[in-house]
Amino acid sequence: MTDTTTDKTYLIIGGTGGIGRAMVEQLIDSEKHSTRVFATYHRHVPDFDADNLYWIPMNICDEQSIQQAADVIKQQTAHIDWVVNCAGLLHTDAQQPEKALRQIETAFFLQNMQVNALASLLIAKHFKPFLANAQRNTDKPAVFATISARVGSISDNQLGGWYSYRMSKAALNMGMKNLSIEWARSLKDVCVVVMQPGTVNTQLSAPFQGNVADGHLFSPAYSAECLLEVLNGMTAAQSGSFVDWAGESIPW
Repeated sequence: MTDTTTDKTYLIIGGTGGIGRAMVEQLIDSEKHSTRVFATYHRHVPDFDADNLYWIPMNICDEQSIQQAADVIKQQTAHIDWVVNCAGLLHTDAQQPEKALRQIETAFFLQNMQVNALASLLIAKHFKPFLANAQRNTDKPAVFATISARVGSISDNQLGGWYSYRMSKAALNMGMKNLSIEWARSLKDVCVVVMQPGTVNTQLSAPFQGNVADGHLFSPAYSAECLLEVLNGMTAAQSGSFVDWAGESIPW
């Protein structure tokens, strides 16, 4: 990974997932000086640590929990340079993505919307003050990034199916586009970006890896490295972008 500016403060939401954990590991390993990495977990305290790593409990489906996490972090820092939300939902133990309309279930649909679309808005709501206070030692903007999916692209949809997941990611994309417009007025030098990480060998994609072409299933470490590289090159003028792991634009 290309070295990012030292002395930055990062917040990785979903730091125990495949991509999130890989990001955390790479940031704490590659950065020096007084860089700090805050990372969130949901149920279980993670089994690894570092001097510059701070684990924070957060349930992204509970706004009070998000606010409490912000309050805890506020005791240690007033600014965050990058907020990256890696949390997402594609399937549960009881429910797989729908292949047909008859499989739509209200609870699963709403769960997808809450995890994949609403959570990022609530995180942005409570962490905006940290980004407003982000340090400006270079020409690099503060970053608010969210992991989305190519299947959330309306114009790229050729196969149908996966109603809840596709719709929740499309809703996420619209929410982040809205956010980029609002923050361009009120929060200067912040880049809001939606990212597609590729098909990554994680628990989320595990049931569907059989359909992935050879060479197109990424390790979490490789995907995280690519995403961090892209984020490090983003400018404030690119706020509102929807890009893939290689930095290529994806149609909305």
